[in-house]
Amino acid sequence: MSKYSEHPAVARTVLVQGDASYEAITETVHRPAITKPPKWWHIGLSAGITGIALLLSMIGYLVFEGVGVWGLNNPVGWGYAIVNFVFWVGIGHAGTLISAILFLFRQNWRTSINRFAEAMTIFAVICALIFPGIHIGRVWAAHWLFPIPNQMAMWPNFRSPLLWDVFAVGTYFTVSLLFWFVGLVPDLATFRDRAKTKISKFVYGIFSLGWRGSSRHWLHYEKAYLLLAALATPLVLSVHSIVSFDFAVSQLPGWHTTIFPPYFVAGAIFSGFAMVVTLMVVARKLFGLESMITDRHLEIMNMIILATGTMVGYAYAMEFFVAWYSGNVVEQYAFVNRAFGPYWWAYWIMVSCNVISPQLFWFKKIRTTPWLMLVVSIFVNIGMWFERFVITVTSLSRDFLPSSWGYYSPTWVDVMTFVGSFGLFFTLLLLFMKFLPMIAISEVKAVLPHGHGDHDANKGGSQ
Repeated sequence: MSKYSEHPAVARTVLVQGDASYEAITETVHRPAITKPPKWWHIGLSAGITGIALLLSMIGYLVFEGVGVWGLNNPVGWGYAIVNFVFWVGIGHAGTLISAILFLFRQNWRTSINRFAEAMTIFAVICALIFPGIHIGRVWAAHWLFPIPNQMAMWPNFRSPLLWDVFAVGTYFTVSLLFWFVGLVPDLATFRDRAKTKISKFVYGIFSLGWRGSSRHWLHYEKAYLLLAALATPLVLSVHSIVSFDFAVSQLPGWHTTIFPPYFVAGAIFSGFAMVVTLMVVARKLFGLESMITDRHLEIMNMIILATGTMVGYAYAMEFFVAWYSGNVVEQYAFVNRAFGPYWWAYWIMVSCNVISPQLFWFKKIRTTPWLMLVVSIFVNIGMWFERFVITVTSLSRDFLPSSWGYYSPTWVDVMTFVGSFGLFFTLLLLFMKFLPMIAISEVKAVLPHGHGDHDANKGGSQ
C-alpha cells in the first residue's frame, strides 16, 4: 500500500521516502556534483551551447540587417519578440510563488522543489530580458531603458508601461536572485566541506561566504530569508500585472480591458508550475531524486495547475462576455475575429491546451503518474505560448480600418531566435543541476518529523 493511501493528515507529513536520515539526504543531493556527468548530460549541454550560438548569431544578424529580417509589418508591429518576452516572464513566476508565498504560509512540502523552481525562475527571466532589448530596433540606444539623467528629456515617457516593465522585471530579477542565493549559502557550505578537489573547495568556499553553521549565522540567515520572502511576495502579483499593462492601457480592441492583470497573473502561475512539473519529472528520474521529490509533491503541483487552468478558462469566457455585454461592435468583432478569423487555429490550440488538457488532472491516476503529467504539462506550456501569440498578434492584425489589415507570419529568424533562447535556458539549467544543490538540503532536514534524522550523521559546516 502506498504511503499516500494513508490518512491525509499523515500523508502530508511524508516529505522524504525511504532513508530519511540526514546523511542519506546530503549524499543524494551532493552525488551529481562529485560524480562524472552521464553521457546524456554532455549531449544536452552540447545542444544547449549550440542553441546559445544560434541565439547570438540571430541577434548579430538582426543588429546588422535591422528588424526587417523579422516578420513584422503594418499593423503588426509586435511579433515573436514580445510574445517570447511575456512567455518567459510567465515561466519565471512559479519559482517565486513556491519559494516566497508558500514559505510565508509555512507549507513544508515546498522544501523539496523550491530550489529547482527558484533556479528556473532566474534562468527564465534572463531569457525574457533579451527580447525587449533586441526588439527596440536601435539596440545601440538600449541604454535609454535605464535611469540615466533626463535633463534633455530624451528618456522614454515615465507614464509608459513599457518603461514600467523595466523597473518591474528588473526588480523581480534582482530580488529573486538574492532570494535564491541566500537560500543556497548553507548548502554551498555543505558542498565546500565535502569537496574532493582544491578548486571546488575554493569556489564553493567563496560563495558560501564563510558559513560555519553557528547560531549567529542561522539567526542572520533566517532574518534575511524571511525579509526577502516578504519582498518577493508582492512581486508575484505586480510583475505580470505590469506586463499586462503593456496591452491593457492601450486603446486597441482586444487589449483595452481591466481583466488582464489578474488574468495574466493566473496564467503566469499556470505556465510556471507546468514548466516546473515538466522539468522536475525528468530531473528526478535522471538524478535518482524520487525519494525527496515524491509523487505527492508532483500531485500537489498538478492540483495547482488544475486550479489556475480553470481560472484561465474562466478569463477566456469572461473576455467574450464583456465584449458582448459592452455593446461595442468593434470590441465584439475583435473577439469573434480571434476565434474565427485568420488565426482561428492559434486560438483553438490555446483553448485546447490551456482549458481542456488541465481538466485531466481531476483524475488521480493522471495527476500521480509521471509520464502522464509530463504530457499534460508540455501541452500547457505549448498552450500558454499560443495564448501570448493570440493576444499580441490577432488584436494587431486587424486594425480599425480594413485598409490597415495585415497577416503576420514569422520568418526563420524569428523562429531560430526563439529556439536559441531555449538553448540558453537549458544550458544554465544543466550547469545548475551538475554543480549546485537541486534540493534545499538544510530546509528539507529542518522540516523532517522528529526521529527521522540521524543527528550523528550530520556532517559539514552547514548542517
